[in-house]
Amino acid sequence: MRQAFFILLFLLGFSSLVAQNDYTPTKENLEAREWFEDAKFGLFIHWGVYSVLGDGEWVMNNQNISVKTYEKLPLFFNPVDYNPEQWVKMAKDAGMKYITITSRHHDGFSMFDTKASDYNIIERTHYKKDILKALADACEKEGIKLFFYYSLLDWRSDDYFPKGRTGNGIEGRAETGDWNKYIAFMKAQLTELLTNYGEIAGIWFDGHWDQKEWDGKKFGAVKVDWHYDEIYTLIHQLQPQCLIGNNHHLAPIKGEDFQMFEKDLPGKNTTGWGTNSGDIGALPKEVCETINGSWGFNLQDKKHKSNKELIQYLINAAGYGSNLLLNVGPMPNGEIQPEHIASLKNMGTWLDQNGETIYGTRQGPVAPSSSMVSTQKEGVVYLHLLDDQKDTYLIPHFKGKIKKMTFFTNGQKVAHKVNEFGLTFAVPQEVRNDVDTIIVMELK
Repeated sequence: MRQAFFILLFLLGFSSLVAQNDYTPTKENLEAREWFEDAKFGLFIHWGVYSVLGDGEWVMNNQNISVKTYEKLPLFFNPVDYNPEQWVKMAKDAGMKYITITSRHHDGFSMFDTKASDYNIIERTHYKKDILKALADACEKEGIKLFFYYSLLDWRSDDYFPKGRTGNGIEGRAETGDWNKYIAFMKAQLTELLTNYGEIAGIWFDGHWDQKEWDGKKFGAVKVDWHYDEIYTLIHQLQPQCLIGNNHHLAPIKGEDFQMFEKDLPGKNTTGWGTNSGDIGALPKEVCETINGSWGFNLQDKKHKSNKELIQYLINAAGYGSNLLLNVGPMPNGEIQPEHIASLKNMGTWLDQNGETIYGTRQGPVAPSSSMVSTQKEGVVYLHLLDDQKDTYLIPHFKGKIKKMTFFTNGQKVAHKVNEFGLTFAVPQEVRNDVDTIIVMELK
């Protein structure tokens, strides 16, 4: 059955398709983009058999674990405490509007019931349940939208050839392969994901960068044809509203519906491999970040971010016109670490009180800085003051006409002055908040 299915998808994969280079978003897609920009906050979940080793999702590459040895891991993966309803409730209580979960990561293991490969959670684990189907059902019940992360690269597949920059120390990989067969395999799995799990809000691609040339100084063009025109067309034909994003760290490619930024705010490049400011497009934006230091479960990770850091990251993302996709890495038994649950609950409490200044907003007119960002909607600008030691602010060259300025928490008027230098206002000590002091500025 699997072989017949694969042959069918292989043939379909290379049938005539309308080029995604001619992509015009449908009404449903444009509405989905609008919803996405309003949502502002989502939960990222990195979960796979790698969690058994408790050393992050890159453990196969980082420890150069052979294919044969790594294939033993699924036998130890038995998440009997997995409760998708609790996961969705946790996300909802945190104020999150959507969930993005890894369907297949770089290790090549599929966390769903796929007929394109037997290397999956149904056939290789004792658990034998489709965790994505259970999560999809829980999300639909609670009104939380679901995105699927999908890795473009594969450290196990012989057909992922030529090999990329990572995974080359892994034994058991062939020195030949059929790239076209690998593309057909991905199309088969994407068809399954967009056919068997209800309405899917988006596909989150990762791994493009693995095939980029490196000359010792900078990255050049990719070595392979990813067939994005065919893949993107397939997705939009199956589910027109489904948003496509690709973590390639480049300007958006035709056919994509949102632009993502990994561990960096748009226009920043603290990692050295982020997206250049000149490559920021006009699509909806999303920043992804970890709640601690690792994406996948890491037993030794002690870099858990403080509540202040997490809330201010959400505020900063909104101030840069972006969503925040905040990651947790569940443990191999299916539970999420208690400290992560506590942090998310704290963020939800903050959003219960201040969500009006985040949800449904767009980037404000005041350029973001380390001490202040702005959001706006319907003629109202929200100034988010992130430095609780600063008592006076100057917004240079301010040209707007102010109807009223008040503190968000108590409605108290904000003393301010506009002159040839800009807008100046004071923030008394007694109204400052150590996380975020919010000012509502109504414009005429």
